[in-house]
Amino acid sequence: MRALLAADRTAGFGGLAVRDVGHPHTAENDVVVRVCAAGFTPGELDWPGTWTDRNGHDRAPSVLGHEVSGVVAELGFGTTGLTIGQRVCGLTDWARDGSLAEYVAVEARNLAPLPADVDHTTAAALPISGLTAWQALFVHATVRPGQSVLIHGAAGAVGSVAVQLAREAGAHVIGTGRADDRDVVLGLGAAEFVDLAADGLDSVGEVDVVLDVIGGDVANRSAALVRAGGTLVSIAGPPENTPRDGRALFFVVEPDRHQLAELLERVRSGRLRVLVGDVLELGDAVSAFTRRRRGKTIIRVDPQGTAPS
Repeated sequence: MRALLAADRTAGFGGLAVRDVGHPHTAENDVVVRVCAAGFTPGELDWPGTWTDRNGHDRAPSVLGHEVSGVVAELGFGTTGLTIGQRVCGLTDWARDGSLAEYVAVEARNLAPLPADVDHTTAAALPISGLTAWQALFVHATVRPGQSVLIHGAAGAVGSVAVQLAREAGAHVIGTGRADDRDVVLGLGAAEFVDLAADGLDSVGEVDVVLDVIGGDVANRSAALVRAGGTLVSIAGPPENTPRDGRALFFVVEPDRHQLAELLERVRSGRLRVLVGDVLELGDAVSAFTRRRRGKTIIRVDPQGTAPS
């Protein structure tokens, strides 16, 4: 099968290539998914799991990508809850070969059934951004109706989902970004928009929750905005500053079938928009890592689920 490989951790994007590799094998409670569409994160080349397995052993060359939408092609020993031919989407393991390939082996528990009326391109854009936003807001920050939530990078993949989820939960949402993000962020349901370059954070006032996807100085200054009992939650790195009488935390998104099903239901009902950007073929996947466009870039592998075995 074909896959996008990262062969050399010192070569950066220059070490990426689409090549033929062996078919994945299932472990216990795994499935093999025939990939229809896949998502990725440009920073994967810096992740330890891209280069080493769970025991710390080198595993390069590695197949990149950790978001998958496709069709179950094989069941591993002991696998229950899914059937061959079923449409699914979800997250692949951080320390195993990923989804930018014609087939990928995934733990069954990391996949959710994909409704027939959600297309593979949309589904492949949802797992990391959707689960990150959900876990930040509802698991770590426990957002409640009536609270104020400041979301940095509100037009990005994570931020755009978080804006919609927080608004639906009854929060007053303030989104930040660049000037040309304003219409997008307000259109997603934010009550206010702050242009970080022009306005800074002085106009925000106190908030109950800050969701930080930027880190650095933005995260450090945001701690002072959190009112007593509030939370600063970051996915960019451990916050250096802790809110006075509040909490600061960093987390890495985890697969969760139930949460992903909740997100998919919101997509189905039109309550959640996923911002998809460029859609490229697997043969163009190398160039996808250097693009910087609005919306999530998706790699279309086998849209109809018809790749030969």
